[in-house]
Amino acid sequence: MEPLILFGTFTVLLLIGTPVAFCLGAASLATVLYMGLPPVVVFQRLNSGVSVFALMAIPFFIFAGELMVRGDIARRLVALAGAVVGHMRGGLGQVNIAASVLFGGISGSAAADATAIGGLMIPQMKEKGYSVEYGVNVTVVSSIIALMLPPSHNMIIYSISAGGRLSIADLFTAGILPGLLLAVSLMVTAWFVAKRAGYPTERFPGLGALGSLFVNAIPGLLLIFIIFGGVRSGVFTASESSCIAAVYALLVTTLAYRTMHWPEFVGATKAAVRTTAMVLLVIGCAASFGWLLAFLRIPAELVSFLKGISENPLIILLMLNLVLLMLGTFMDMSPLIVITTPIFLPVATAFGVDPVHFGVILVLNLGIGLCTPPVGTVLFVGCAVGRISVWDAIKTIWPFYGAAIFTLMLVTYVPALSLWLPSLFH
Repeated sequence: MEPLILFGTFTVLLLIGTPVAFCLGAASLATVLYMGLPPVVVFQRLNSGVSVFALMAIPFFIFAGELMVRGDIARRLVALAGAVVGHMRGGLGQVNIAASVLFGGISGSAAADATAIGGLMIPQMKEKGYSVEYGVNVTVVSSIIALMLPPSHNMIIYSISAGGRLSIADLFTAGILPGLLLAVSLMVTAWFVAKRAGYPTERFPGLGALGSLFVNAIPGLLLIFIIFGGVRSGVFTASESSCIAAVYALLVTTLAYRTMHWPEFVGATKAAVRTTAMVLLVIGCAASFGWLLAFLRIPAELVSFLKGISENPLIILLMLNLVLLMLGTFMDMSPLIVITTPIFLPVATAFGVDPVHFGVILVLNLGIGLCTPPVGTVLFVGCAVGRISVWDAIKTIWPFYGAAIFTLMLVTYVPALSLWLPSLFH
């Protein structure tokens, strides 16, 4: 009866439009009251869920990303990407994807990527004769590349949800090849779609101009190496890396580029505070929910149930992917990571899946959910930037969905894509 109350309360509240954090908290409270436990248990678990030192990395990475968005870094990265890949078929679509790779290594946020890169690229694409739907589709799906690359705060959330025993440096490293593979898959898809529609290419500016644009983008690009190199080498932790990233972003935008002024700084600070408050509230409430799942032995029951269906790890991974894809269409990513990790990670490890490998599968899977209605946050952001309806975007986005699903299947069934690079550092 307790699982029914927990999931039933959560589902009903979600269906009537209650914010996810309150759905999780109210469902946990209702279940605890039914079980006769003191209500303070929910608040204790909520507090313990956010009182994790590693979570300090999230607000500072968010703040660094906001500073970069408002400090003109995105425009310089787009210009560099344009010089490198703009001459390919569907030039501006290719630029959009390459810029997402570069900016994703700075922001670690799909929504920030869609806002910054989409805000720059979609108007240019419309002006050059590309359909706005094509621009939105490329922007939305390529933005999830940011979730795979350092400093993805979703990887940090996964590590904490897994009990804090997984190396954040390993997770950061494990996401690099899958993120680049996703970029290549999307670029191939964009090429075919652009060729069929007859979209133009851009002129190659020449090696001199390319070198100039690269030099101009170096201060921003260095942040990628500072974040990843520092964490991977052990010079500093992920939390320390986030603080260094924020300070460096502030110095670059104020001293090197001179694009950060007081109004932009205040706006970046307010946006970072709002986003951090929302993310941490969701994490805290999801921690209460996750504790109840473990207390009620739901993961153990699920393992037994799936073993009764099949002992084949390939079938189990396919089933987990299907469930996660379905869940991703209804809930945002952060709470889903906190909720599903305690449930599905024991299942995956019981069938021999490495926890780091499963983390990459989980993040990529739920990232695809961000592009999928009815609760696709990044899809809504992209449509808002492009000023089109979600329905108009959905009608033409399927080739890019196909590329993302293809990448997910490769990452799922070829563990070396996730585990080879981390193994080089051990």
